[in-house]
Amino acid sequence: MRTRIKYCGLTREQDVDAAVAAGADALGFVLWPGSKRGIDESRLAKLSARVPAFVTRVGLFVDPSPALVARCAESLDLLQFHGDEPPAFCSSFSRPWIKALRMREGLDLHAAIEAHGGARAVLLDAYRPGVPGGTGETFDWSRIPASLAKPVILAGGLTPDNVAGAVTTVRPFAVDVSGGVEADAGIKDPERMLAFMDAVRRADHANLNDR
Repeated sequence: MRTRIKYCGLTREQDVDAAVAAGADALGFVLWPGSKRGIDESRLAKLSARVPAFVTRVGLFVDPSPALVARCAESLDLLQFHGDEPPAFCSSFSRPWIKALRMREGLDLHAAIEAHGGARAVLLDAYRPGVPGGTGETFDWSRIPASLAKPVILAGGLTPDNVAGAVTTVRPFAVDVSGGVEADAGIKDPERMLAFMDAVRRADHANLNDR
């Protein structure tokens, strides 16, 4: 299976264009003001308008107001929730959604996934107290069960140097990267995006040959 790739935390037009040119399956836009990569609704509309067909526009939210999500949804194809949003809230916007789960000690992944049955996938990220995501840290990938009821999007500290190992170890449906392909916070590096893409493709090819 081909591993899908999402470049997240896009803030500039040239980075959107570079991510598309690199072959991204999805682009992530952070709609949380607490992030160094956060953008507002006006910026979202401008950036999302540059995204061509067949590339998924994903909006990342952290405990947002219903009004904010509803306004942003017009520029998005998929919603990504990183806070304590209940499943009923996530399902209320006529858009498919995914739920981020931070891999704290003691987390029962099977139970968490069952509780978010309406999600199209779960995004597994590193856990740091008080930080809803974007830590730039990896976690112990061996903690992910081999079989889960939802597709897994792997996040947390991925870079061009370690993503091949992540793909080989976890065999996720998709990988999600932000800081690992940046020159600075919110400023993507086109060469690192290409290197990340190449590393994932090489790992996919190796996995296929291992079968």
